[in-house]
Amino acid sequence: MRSSHPRSAAVAALVATALATGLLAGTADAAEGAVSADPIRIHDIQGTTRTSPLNGKPVADVQGIVTGVRTYGSRGFWIQDPDADDDPATSEGIFVFTGSVPTVAVGDAVKVSGTVGEYVPGGVNSGNQSVTQIAKPTVTVVSSGNALPAAVAVNEYSVPAAYAPTGDPAAANSINGLTLEPSRYALDYYESLEGMNVKIGTSRVVGATDPYSEMWVTVKGWENTAKRGGTLYGSYESQNTGRLQIQQLAPVAQQPFPVANVGDKLTGTTEGPLDFNQFGGYTLVARTLGTVKAGTLAPEKTKPQAANELAVATYNVENLDPTDPQTKFDNLAKAVVENLASPDILALEEIQDDNGAKNDGTVSAEQTLTKFTAAIAAAGGPAYQWRSVTPENNKDGGEPGGNIRQVFLFNPARVSFTERAPGDAVTATGVTTENGKAALTHSPGRIDPANPAWADSRKPLAGEFVFKGKTVFVIANHFSSKGGDEGLTSVHQPPVRSSEAKRLLQAQAVNGFVKQLLAADKNASVLAVGDINDFEFSGTAQALEDGGALYSAIKSLPKAERYSYVYQGNAQVLDQILVSPGVKNYAYDSVHINAEFSAQNSDHDPQVLRFRP
Repeated sequence: MRSSHPRSAAVAALVATALATGLLAGTADAAEGAVSADPIRIHDIQGTTRTSPLNGKPVADVQGIVTGVRTYGSRGFWIQDPDADDDPATSEGIFVFTGSVPTVAVGDAVKVSGTVGEYVPGGVNSGNQSVTQIAKPTVTVVSSGNALPAAVAVNEYSVPAAYAPTGDPAAANSINGLTLEPSRYALDYYESLEGMNVKIGTSRVVGATDPYSEMWVTVKGWENTAKRGGTLYGSYESQNTGRLQIQQLAPVAQQPFPVANVGDKLTGTTEGPLDFNQFGGYTLVARTLGTVKAGTLAPEKTKPQAANELAVATYNVENLDPTDPQTKFDNLAKAVVENLASPDILALEEIQDDNGAKNDGTVSAEQTLTKFTAAIAAAGGPAYQWRSVTPENNKDGGEPGGNIRQVFLFNPARVSFTERAPGDAVTATGVTTENGKAALTHSPGRIDPANPAWADSRKPLAGEFVFKGKTVFVIANHFSSKGGDEGLTSVHQPPVRSSEAKRLLQAQAVNGFVKQLLAADKNASVLAVGDINDFEFSGTAQALEDGGALYSAIKSLPKAERYSYVYQGNAQVLDQILVSPGVKNYAYDSVHINAEFSAQNSDHDPQVLRFRP
């Protein structure tokens, strides 16, 4: 709890009068002969909403104790008033942006003069909340070696269960102008602590250490727990209030950041200022960092298919190209053989062209696929063959010059590919009948590539396979990314998810094609697989499933096992295998080998489905 330091009504009235008239005592704005009032305090600057009532105004001699110094990135330091007011909505801490390495030290008592501002990490168009700060500062050190204000304990009891208030419709659903209710909403609670010294106790890791030296923990160990230790994002209302990003103040060169996987524990006390950044929102920037206690999490291995079972898998291999280290090829290949049990059909996403991101017109991926299939064989796997359709140069999105595409690998000892007038980048495959059964006009072929839904995005790849005399249609997908969507901590509540519109159109196109196949043969075995880039409960998934044409098979798993990706500490579904009604009695597995681990061969977990056609 913060200490209470109420001011007398008379003094409060003086301050309010001074603020209302713009006569900020001790600032350059103060009129000569202005009425004397208390100096501006940090809580006066922070106010009771997300934006400062003094935004854009100069302030002078703002006092506080230095609680953290950042010498890299956004350089500056945090100060905190040790004498709090009695309003839980007003923060007592603030960031002082210096732009260069600060000359103060933790424990210094300082007076800061400068200009109050609201800095939006990522820019105004990002939808991110702003950080209240003092910029262009003049700093006077009054004394050193002072005790720091007691850290506020952030824990399962202090963080509210509700995530965020609904934004003001009159302000484009912004929550900026709403008075903070820190006992009611988690985002308001964190905002009321912006810039303050906070601490957490032993907490479970729910997002592995990433290349930027940060991890995610939860202070609510019971909140939507995934089977293997993460925190499940199972609906748009399951934002998971206990999640908190952890960074450290010490430069990594001086103090290596600990390596942690999902399910590990960050033990002891982690303490430091509460920041807000572009990549995750509220972040505890640790002055004192706890110790990682490793768990027992290991990469999963799926059950091998039986002789009469067809195993179909999908795997986003994250921009694979021949310039990648051989170890990436070897590790991915080992995963195909050992963790995925060498599936009969493997749909790959993000296979790049033969020189990767070099943007010189190269579109062939023969070298990429030759190198990958050779690595699989060397790892003890089958001699996979491949089928794909080469994209037009720079027409399918992704990394410029990379020309990512979907590819079918298949084991010719177990399954055959039905070649039917292979299509090209601009030719649409269609549905016909052969001997009373559905068939593709082009196999492999692209689905409706001229549809505007696929502009600057990967076109679905359809293929016709035969397993033990039975035809199986597989559609390999890689829908548009979530790029441009606002984060869960957005200033708009609910956040704007602008990318959904395009995926909805893509889902409708695939659903329409599947319905054509089912019209030709209602019992056809159709699997739509791949990186759908959307959740199993999303409008995208609902559009794919429309009319019962498909069903997202990951929903056959217990809820605690439904995820293929971990983003900002939320375990969630992006990769899916959807099945037509003719695919029955299947076994589904989301094979967790990447998303929960600091060491990754891809950022996605592959999916496998086994059934008897």
